[in-house]
Amino acid sequence: MKKTILHLMTTMAWLLMLATPLTAMAQEPTMPQLTHVLTLHVACSPAQPLGNTAMGKRIVIPIIGGHFEGTHPNGSSFKGDVLAGGADYQLVDTIRNRTHLEAIYNIRTADGVMIHVRNEGVLANPILPNGKTGFYFNTTPVFEAPTESCYAWLNDATFVCTPFFEQNTIGLKVWKVN
Repeated sequence: MKKTILHLMTTMAWLLMLATPLTAMAQEPTMPQLTHVLTLHVACSPAQPLGNTAMGKRIVIPIIGGHFEGTHPNGSSFKGDVLAGGADYQLVDTIRNRTHLEAIYNIRTADGVMIHVRNEGVLANPILPNGKTGFYFNTTPVFEAPTESCYAWLNDATFVCTPFFEQNTIGLKVWKVN
């Protein structure tokens, strides 16, 4: 009897889980909204070409520091430093005029919380139908913040990032996808 009840409860739970996505899928998806949450200013050393590897032409750009400022979901601001020791590991495809970017580094907030960042994306200069060269440069950072910190919200969202160029740093505007 207990086995039958357990089987029935398990079956009902599975049916409930399956029914929920079907209901959600019936609705027309809406365009995601973006909220600016962070701007990083990352200082780098000159590029260090590794040459052609088994994966392609590899370039490493050491990250030597920087700073950032952002806004918590509750509206309060935060800031801190980009720590030296990370790097942007680039894989260049000269045939397709594109570069796969993978920056791995750590930031430390002003209140002492360390956050790991892995930021991947694409820099592309495709040839457009009109014969001109296009420009595309976007990334998707993933944050690893301590779960007991006030920055844990960074663990549970998707972010997109658009770089911009400054005097001695590369700037990164980061938006949360809502």
